[in-house]
Amino acid sequence: MAVSRLSAYLNRSSKLLRENTSRVLRMSGADEPFRAPITLFNFNSQEDIQQFATGCDGDVGGTSTVNFALDESTASPSTSNEKLAELRRPTAKFWGDMRLGVRQGLEGRIRGGYAGFRSKPRTSLFGELSDDVSMHKYLALRVRAAGHPRTRNSYYVNIQTDGPITTDLWQHRLYFRRDDGGWEDVFIPFDAFVLTNVGEVSYDQIQMYRERVRTVGVSLLGGNSGVEGPYELGIDSIFAVNEEDVPPDAAPKHESSDGTQWERPAV
Repeated sequence: MAVSRLSAYLNRSSKLLRENTSRVLRMSGADEPFRAPITLFNFNSQEDIQQFATGCDGDVGGTSTVNFALDESTASPSTSNEKLAELRRPTAKFWGDMRLGVRQGLEGRIRGGYAGFRSKPRTSLFGELSDDVSMHKYLALRVRAAGHPRTRNSYYVNIQTDGPITTDLWQHRLYFRRDDGGWEDVFIPFDAFVLTNVGEVSYDQIQMYRERVRTVGVSLLGGNSGVEGPYELGIDSIFAVNEEDVPPDAAPKHESSDGTQWERPAV
């Protein structure tokens, strides 16, 4: 395990060095494939899964549960469920029970109804690794929605950028087009994300600092909509793309984290 962590650390260091070199080349006018899709995270191995942390209200006195693990069943061609096996590779599974109640004695002191996972900060020899998505228009996620149908409309995507306020999160609702448990690509415009802080929409909306994306995650916010029940989300990858990579039938919806239609104000 220690060897694996060291290898991951050195790989991140090498990646950061290559990215810094690439930025220098861009500044000097060298050609770069700016518009090509870039993969931010894969979820196809144990090493990929270990890059993510989980949390839920159960950690602080609530009653929800959270699990995040590699799902080998999606790699098996012999599975009877073709909707799960269509990728033919392992993927991640995020699942548990969403509950609004809290433990006895904590009523009125904490709020139940949330669970999530996010990428861990990635340290290296040359500082913390981040992703530059400034030349891409959409965040894309290869996912499948399972669990109880009532939990499927309460997922949100969260982005943390490099900034002075560590509790700032850029947030957008995760919409699904399929309701049969099959895999799909969901596309969200970066400029449709809303700046939030500690779960509340920030009054002053600013441009996302897309040159340095630190973490990306997904949360289930049952407390916002009064939703309880079993939840399950499959996830294969997270990547950044441009208009030419978005199929015509995958036009994204725009909505703020509080469920209202939202348009970016002038800044």
